Formats: sequence, structure tokens, C-alpha cells
Amino acid sequence: MRTMGCLLIGISLLSGSRVSWSEAAGDSALAVQSEALIAPLVAADQFSGSVLVARNGVPVFRRAYGLANREWSVPNTPSTKFRIGSITKQFTATAVMQLAESGKLSVDDPVAKYYEAAPAAWSAVTIRHLLTHTSAIPSYTNIAHFFEQQARLDRTPEELIQLTRDKPLEFTPGSQYAYDNTGYEILGYIIEKVSGERYADYIQRHIFDVLGMKSSGYDVSETIIPERAAGYSRDKDRFINAHFISMTVPYAAGSLYATVDDMLIWDQALYTDRILSAASRQAMFTDYGHGYGFGWVVNQQYGHARVQHAGGINGFITRFDRYPQDKLTVVVFSNEDSAGAALVRICDGLAAIYLGIPETAQGQSKSGAGGKPKR
Repeated sequence: MRTMGCLLIGISLLSGSRVSWSEAAGDSALAVQSEALIAPLVAADQFSGSVLVARNGVPVFRRAYGLANREWSVPNTPSTKFRIGSITKQFTATAVMQLAESGKLSVDDPVAKYYEAAPAAWSAVTIRHLLTHTSAIPSYTNIAHFFEQQARLDRTPEELIQLTRDKPLEFTPGSQYAYDNTGYEILGYIIEKVSGERYADYIQRHIFDVLGMKSSGYDVSETIIPERAAGYSRDKDRFINAHFISMTVPYAAGSLYATVDDMLIWDQALYTDRILSAASRQAMFTDYGHGYGFGWVVNQQYGHARVQHAGGINGFITRFDRYPQDKLTVVVFSNEDSAGAALVRICDGLAAIYLGIPETAQGQSKSGAGGKPKR
């Protein structure tokens, strides 16, 4: 599956990237097109990060660009670890489905069954509502000036839930969709309550360790994590170190890190029963009426079925796109949180190249609900 080599062309050399896999000969022309797509964005200082495209589980384009650490001029590589933000949600949803398979909960259970402090207004809110962002519970990340004033503080899962627990519901549960980080914090709390394990430990033991995802984990700022990228933001025309955020705050909604290679391991596991049964995977990838499943955006791109998620967290912006019918995977991680437009252009552009979509047809299909990363 992994062909060792050292194929460095164009901007890869200029950006200080290291590449350890070479593309198959039949994909060399597509690799040239892919490089031509990304090179101008790197040259304009609009993108820094790692990129992986795989077909049938085999990498066909694997590159890194820019710097993992601007202060020490350390280049990004395909093995650089990035905070993945809301891509975390699919792992949280997977943990919930594993617990459902073992009979420890049902997705149609009321939240109050596991969270005893739930207010009366939450009586109709179920785990399914949390998974699909239809609970109507206000998201703590929508609190005014939250990231500027409160995100530096360490909080327990209970304290995170309390931030919006007593606020009115925004609509009748199940009737509308509203992206809700609090809902996924509650899911993390439920995972801990039902499993008897800390959320971080559960994900590590029951997903990462099982699959051999050795370069993924729960990000803790104090922990020394080899090859972890530093995160950057823009202040007008210059880069600055991203504002600090306590990684207790994103929790089950956004605190994991990974490499593009580990995401390919994850991608391939989702075609098998190694982590979840076929029935559970189908439930996760079902559109429940708002273009969202359980931790996944469910939509189409260029007329091809796609499941995906984006992530945004201080200093990082990410996307993970799967085209299951085409067995095509696109992973793009950036350690510049100002790279949103470039991220969309790269993800959608690479998909077009490897799906064989003519350039004249590319503008006719929009990125959909997953185009803008969520915190």
C-alpha cells in the first residue's frame, strides 16, 4: 500500500516539504495538476499544511507545504500532527454508536437519563438530537466574546454544559438544525458516564489503539507531542501565534489531533466492521433531513455522493472528505486558521482532478454544508 520514494517537484522544494511516498506512474499527470492547483496558494502564503489524496486506500498524492513552526523554520511534513477541530465529532459519534451496539445506551434515550442535572425544558431532547444538531440547546461557542474572554480557562465537562444549560431552547427539539458544540460536549459527558472511562481514554483505547492510529490523540497543551504543528492566525498582513485555548474547552466537540496518514487509516476502517457494524455505519452516514448524519455532513459534490466534515480551532483549519462510491479520500490540514478559502479550493479542486470533472463543470457544484469549518 505504501510505496517509498522521494518525489519532490515545484513548490514542494520551495516550501521545504519532505515527501516519503511517490505517486503511482499512472497518477503522475494528476499529481502535476494537483501541484499546479496548490502551488499558487502556497506561493501567495495562503496555505500551509499537509495534503493527502487516496484512491481505494492507496495514496496517490501526499505532500506537505509551509512551516510547522515559523519561529524555528521547521517545515510541515505528511507526518506533522494537526489539531483537527470539529472532525473530532465523528469520533465522538462513533463512540456513542459503539456503546449503543453494546447495549449500554440507545440513541433515542432522553439526555436526562444520563445527565441528571438536565432542566425540565430538555425532557424531549434525545441523544439522536445531540448527534444531528437538532437538540435546540444553545451552543456555548455562540456566547458573545467567548473565544476572546473565556476560552483560556480550564473547564470540566459539567462546567462546559452549565454555560448554556439554563438558557431557553432555540426551537422545538427535532424540528430544526443548528450547529451545536454544547450538544457534543454533552455526548462526551454521556460517553464517560456510560463507559466509566474518561472521554480521551475511551477514544484512545477503543478507536485509535484498535486501528493503530499511533499519531492521533487528545491534544493537551502541556504535553510534549513530537511533530505537533504550531497554530497561526493573521493580523492584517502578518502571521501571529494563535490565541491560546484550553483544550478542555473543545473537549468531545473538537479536541483531537491527527496526521493525514492516520486519517487514511480511519477512512479505510469505515469500509469495514472493525470499529462499527454496517448498520451503525449506515446510521452515521444517513441524512436526517438537514444534510447531517451522526457527526458527518452528508451531501454531494460534482454529482458524487460525499460524506465529510470540516474543523476550525485556534490556529488550525481542516477538512476530511470521503467519496465512498468512488473510494476517493481527500484530507487537507492547515496550521493557519486564515486559510479557509484556500482549504475549500484545495479540497474541492483535488476531488475534481481525481474524479475527472472537467474544469468547465467544476463551478456548477458548490461545496455544501461542509465547506465552512466549524469551531
